[in-house]
Amino acid sequence: MALYSCASSIARQTASTLRPNVAAFSSLAVDSTLDRAKSAENYESVLDRFAQIRACAVLRTATSEACPQAMQAAIDGGFKIVEFTLTTPDCLDHLASCREKNDGNVMVGCGTILNTQDCENAIDAGSEFIITPVMLPDVIQWCAERNIVCVPGCQTPTELVTAYRAGAPLQKLFPGVAGGPGWVKAVSSALPFLSINPTSGVDLDNAGEFLKMGAASVGLVAPLFDPVAVANEDWEQISKNAEKCMANVKTAGPYIRK
Repeated sequence: MALYSCASSIARQTASTLRPNVAAFSSLAVDSTLDRAKSAENYESVLDRFAQIRACAVLRTATSEACPQAMQAAIDGGFKIVEFTLTTPDCLDHLASCREKNDGNVMVGCGTILNTQDCENAIDAGSEFIITPVMLPDVIQWCAERNIVCVPGCQTPTELVTAYRAGAPLQKLFPGVAGGPGWVKAVSSALPFLSINPTSGVDLDNAGEFLKMGAASVGLVAPLFDPVAVANEDWEQISKNAEKCMANVKTAGPYIRK
């Protein structure tokens, strides 16, 4: 029993060491005088919407023409958070148009951000949050200093914790990992302060399972924007995919923010 108590004490101390004082970090890091800085209320609003909606449509298309139609189909099918990726031709133009058309109804973000110049361009176009494919400390810091929600790509528990400690309130799990929802459950149980956002490996059927196993939110890419449907301009199929996915997501209910 004494050995068990000692081990439990060590575990609690370890968790406390890993988890930073986020409130203290925020009050020290944010500088409202910086260019493109957002208010604390805006920052909290973005996180609240992620917690309520819990699913993001992540779009990359080979042609500029397909982009707005594919994203509108996902919105028509029920998605209220969307991400345009910089690998899509004319990405920022489409992002700006989507934000103007759906402002207040759909939250619009930008992905495949690789540096702070990308951040500046995305925010100027109207992006409400920033997504990176890998863990980039300079981008996380740039966003944290400005009350901009950054969701960096991470592959391992170490990267997830590193991103969190650097100031990322959500951590994108990318690419997919063996075990899928079970992996998320194991990691989120051991490191409960994380808010994990799996993207690769999430499909129309298992999105709800990921959320029920501990994911804060999920991102949908090819399973939602089926490449064949996009190539055939079958926007109705993409809307049906969106409806199916969001029905599964809603079974998990809202996320309780950490």
